[in-house]
Amino acid sequence: MFTPLFIAAIVGYLLGSLPFGYLVARAKGVNIFEVGSKNPGATNVRRVLGNGPGNLVLLLDAAKGAVAVFAPWGYRLATKNGAATADVSALNATDYGYLAIAGLIGALLGHSFSCFTKFRGGKGVATGAGGFAVLFPLGAGIALVVFATALAITRYVSLASMLAAVALACAAFVFTHSPVLTIAAAAVAVFVIIRHRANISRLLAGTESKVGQKPPAPKS
Repeated sequence: MFTPLFIAAIVGYLLGSLPFGYLVARAKGVNIFEVGSKNPGATNVRRVLGNGPGNLVLLLDAAKGAVAVFAPWGYRLATKNGAATADVSALNATDYGYLAIAGLIGALLGHSFSCFTKFRGGKGVATGAGGFAVLFPLGAGIALVVFATALAITRYVSLASMLAAVALACAAFVFTHSPVLTIAAAAVAVFVIIRHRANISRLLAGTESKVGQKPPAPKS
């Protein structure tokens, strides 16, 4: 089982490493690592370049996680003549469920530490959301509601993202019977919070940017 898990993680890492935020910004003549929060995630792209590029990066980053999770089921469907179930959550306790989780973890690490951008990257929120939308749709839906509510109240994307990650982990604990999925959701929540440590410092200092605030004009 080790070899398939390793392959799933490597494929997930390479998918996650695709630097869509950097590439979209570069197409606009901007080095996203030099402007705003210097983060290639969708939030910084949106602040610097507007909703269009930001939303595009959000969708592409989420797709990385979704593809990394769905790949094992796609392979099974192709090799088992359609015998696999389309309900991904029903396979959490199987080997394919483990492969999907390995792929998602790889994608998160790739997104945050991309081999294509000198191991710099985003914070993994969109990629994790895309993966769990396939792996655990109920939990992803709950996390989305928490994110939207927190964002509407506080206007802090960072705080809303961390609360959503915690909500996902809690939902996995309450609504699933898979220890592996619960542990994975908890690990992702911890990872997301750690990746937001600079944001936490700014939140405590009252200097964190809110939705609608503009960073300094980008350098071309």
